[in-house]
Parts: sequence; C-alpha cells; structure tokens
Amino acid sequence: MLAAAHLAAMSKAFTKEIDDDDDLEDEIAPLPAGLKNYITPEGLARMQAEFAELQKVERPKVVETVSWAAGNGDRSENGDYIYGKRRLREIDRRLRFLRKRMEIAEVVDPARQTNHSRVFFGATVDYLTSQNETKRVRIVGVDEARSELGEVSWISPIAKALLKAEAGDIVEVRTPKGIERVEILKVAY
Repeated sequence: MLAAAHLAAMSKAFTKEIDDDDDLEDEIAPLPAGLKNYITPEGLARMQAEFAELQKVERPKVVETVSWAAGNGDRSENGDYIYGKRRLREIDRRLRFLRKRMEIAEVVDPARQTNHSRVFFGATVDYLTSQNETKRVRIVGVDEARSELGEVSWISPIAKALLKAEAGDIVEVRTPKGIERVEILKVAY
C-alpha cells in the first residue's frame, strides 16, 4: 500500500508541468522615495487603453489557445500550450503592473499651466547643446516617457536641469560624460 502511494506521488512529480518563471516578481520599478507618480492625461489614457486591450482582447485569445492546446493531449511537448501559458503569465504580470501604476498615478494636465514662460511638467522644450545641436524634449511622467518621440521622464537628468528655467537660460545637465551646459531656446505647452 505504501509503495503504491509512493509511486503515485513520484508519478505526479514527474508529470507536473514546470513553470520556470512563476516566481518572478512583478516588474514595477519603484519611484524614488518621496516622489509622486505624475502622468499627463494622454499618458494615463494610453495606460488605460493598453490595460483594456490586454484584459478584453489579448488575454481571452491566449486563454482560448491554451484551452485548445490542453485538449490535444501531452502538454509536456505541446508548444502551443507551453508558449500560451508563458504568454498568459506575461499578460497577467503586465496587467498587475498597469493596475498598480494607475492606482498611484497623479494626473497633471499641462494645459492648465498658467506660467508658460517657465519649464514645468508637460512642457516641450527646445534647447541648444554644447555641440550646437538643437534638440526638443517633452517632460512627461515616468510611466509614459518614450525617448523615440522625444519624451523624457520628469526625473531624468535633462528634465531636472530644465525644470523651472525659461528661454534664454543656460542650465547644467549631468551626463555620463560629465556636466554639459545647454541653452533653452523655447518653452511651449
């Protein structure tokens, strides 16, 4: 009797599916202590749209694929099942991340800024580098920054240097190569 129970337990152990990344923590990067999670209305809308897309479209499709694949027999060598389960964990992790970030988000509408001459959250700033290159950045929230579109987080070195300055000011930016002086050409909201 004992041997049969032992064999059954071993059988279960060998057939148990292995979830190699189930124990991964949610990928929520902490904000520096004491800082708020500012976000523009557009940034929050993008997060909400991604959340809805994942929850209402992507996740149900993957669940359907996993259910179909599970019905095909041996799960240990079923690529659709294994990939689907992994993708489902990724989606769930991203949903948790988005939910947590949206809960702590503090929306700041740049359109309500009354002082248009100074750089504040949401400003678009044109500046001249020490190499005589003109660059443009828009200062946005940590969760919405997209460098490929010239959007930088309000806690990035360039944004920290630009904040509260105005056109004509020369500010110092801390870079990996040292301090760089840049001149603010234009501030817009």
